[in-house]
Amino acid sequence: MDTQLLPGSSFRIPPASLQAIPYAVLLALVPAYEFLFVPLMRRLTGTPRGITPLQRVGVGLCVVALSMAAAAAVERRRRDVSVAGGRLSVLWLVPQFLVFGVSEMFTNVGIMEFFYGQASAGMQAFLMALFYCSFSFGFYLSSVLVSLVNMVTKRRGRRGWLGDNDLDKDRLDLFYWMLTVLSVINFFCYLLCARWYNSGAQGSDAAASGGAAADGDGKDIV
Repeated sequence: MDTQLLPGSSFRIPPASLQAIPYAVLLALVPAYEFLFVPLMRRLTGTPRGITPLQRVGVGLCVVALSMAAAAAVERRRRDVSVAGGRLSVLWLVPQFLVFGVSEMFTNVGIMEFFYGQASAGMQAFLMALFYCSFSFGFYLSSVLVSLVNMVTKRRGRRGWLGDNDLDKDRLDLFYWMLTVLSVINFFCYLLCARWYNSGAQGSDAAASGGAAADGDGKDIV
């Protein structure tokens, strides 16, 4: 991809620096979320925190599927341009990182509020540690998934989706579409689990408002 910031500019964007975009989005949107989104949703829903933690996580899981779909569409566009002899600007990757940053904001904030609002005092730190450990487990599973996809797509003498180190020969776009489908399935599995969840006597909204009685039990997600 073309890493020039602007046509004719000598400055080139380091591809690895694009990973900082989701974190920059978090820094920018978390204050906007607290001061703009929460008061607006509080008026609409009557919930002290605007929406419940389970609803926040559900929104984040839904948005992450959109980021995978955006990545698949951009990769397909990049591959077509590259095969035709052109080069796509690296800035085309920015939207998918922005959407992913929004999903991280909803999911991470929702999970932290859920743990601190529903878990006992002695379990809060343990659950947060378990949450961060799940990242390392996820990275391991991603490598297993890549190997499994290569093994399945190489059958009958076909070229694997991720079998080469050449992005123009690989089918990274199809891999992203598969991740989109998995994200949608994960979202609906989450909806099912969220409907089953029954909060304690003190709901998540009660904990967020300093121990006042919650209007709902915190499990509403749809």
